[in-house]
Amino acid sequence: MVKKGSSSYRCAECGIEVAKWVGRCPECQAWGTIEERGDSRPPIARVAAGAPSAPARPIAQVDIEAARARPTGVDELDRVLGGGLVPGVVVLLAGEPGVGKSTLLLEVAYQWAMAGPATALYVTGEESAGQVRLRAERTGNVHDRMYLAAESDLSAVLGHVDDVKPGLLIVDSVQTMSSPQVDGAPGGVTQVRAVTAGLVALAKERGLPVVLVGHVTKEGSVAGPRVLEHLVDVVLHFEGDRHSTLRLVRGVKNRFGAADEIGCFELRDDGIAGVPDPSGLFLNRHAEAVPGTAVTVTVEGKRPLLCEVQALVGKSHPNQARRAVSGLDSARVSMVLAVLEKRGGAQLGDKDVYTATVGGMKVTEPAVDLAVALAVASAFTDDALSPRLVAIGEVGLAGEVRRVTSVGRRLAEAVRLGFTHALVPPDPGPLPDGIQALEVGDLASAVHAVKYVPVK
Repeated sequence: MVKKGSSSYRCAECGIEVAKWVGRCPECQAWGTIEERGDSRPPIARVAAGAPSAPARPIAQVDIEAARARPTGVDELDRVLGGGLVPGVVVLLAGEPGVGKSTLLLEVAYQWAMAGPATALYVTGEESAGQVRLRAERTGNVHDRMYLAAESDLSAVLGHVDDVKPGLLIVDSVQTMSSPQVDGAPGGVTQVRAVTAGLVALAKERGLPVVLVGHVTKEGSVAGPRVLEHLVDVVLHFEGDRHSTLRLVRGVKNRFGAADEIGCFELRDDGIAGVPDPSGLFLNRHAEAVPGTAVTVTVEGKRPLLCEVQALVGKSHPNQARRAVSGLDSARVSMVLAVLEKRGGAQLGDKDVYTATVGGMKVTEPAVDLAVALAVASAFTDDALSPRLVAIGEVGLAGEVRRVTSVGRRLAEAVRLGFTHALVPPDPGPLPDGIQALEVGDLASAVHAVKYVPVK
């Protein structure tokens, strides 16, 4: 208990109160976020009733036309947003440096201005106006209704909004903005919270869609206080390998649509373009069957995507077996390897095992477990699987293959791309024509069943 009149301390990330200052928050495990709050028990004040801003109405009488989403003109982004930008929405787009966030938002501003009659205001705090103009020239995103301002002061940004009266505001980035009414350096917890709160209030007051660019930490999460993600309406992560042209916009939070959709883009020299049919990007078309490869179908939102899992098993140095994972959940891969060794008869304890996905795709859903196990088993025995086989299923610790959602939709996508055989869990439900499905109840049965699928 904290005595009356004494100081208390609160975490700027999660808000938990502690009796004394500590370097690491005991709740969210963040470092350096404990701040002194003064008297922990302020006197309770009676709140008087005030005049409401608008009378309460029956929900059926609320006008919904004013809340209709307007498409941005970038179809893949609209898919993730749930149809477009709702008036007053605040979107946080986070991603690593150089992944293409500014290029994508320049395209959004251009398409918004092209559709008219509203204007788009792009505020940059990281680059000069000339640098942004050069990028816009290179990508062909220049329009008379696009306005550009290089500012890092929140009050100056609000002044530009009053002058231009845009229909869309883009701020790149929120960590470079500062409010003169709040102490602290730009990018600090206090400044980021104050700037975001001010922009959210602006968006709600004027019905202005606002898109904020956010930095990410080394762990891949949004930089700044955790409350930043709670203040905004939509949180999107922009992902991609800098050595690949493929980029993914993944929905993390969305108050106006599904929060698990993804949009696929290709980053080119002349800009960024949507990829409406990305399944083939995550597959390697081998001339001959190659050991250590297996194909699965993952579902991102409503979109089924075929993904190739590759594995390599090699001899390791004594007592130094390595496990390397790329694009997959390392914890699940470790579990699948343990089950494969215990239930599938593959002795992997003295082997190096490398697993990865193709095309820079990140897959975390359990439905990929069976494909990972079969790819490792194929690499271990050096026997290739059929290139026309897909494997779908979650693997349990007892070796059982569990059911997953949307098996029929997954296999329909596999049929469209020419696959003829599939390993699926028991009772998969209605399946499409054109593919032969083999139901397997456990991992050992799956390893045995692939031997009867023709390789050629």
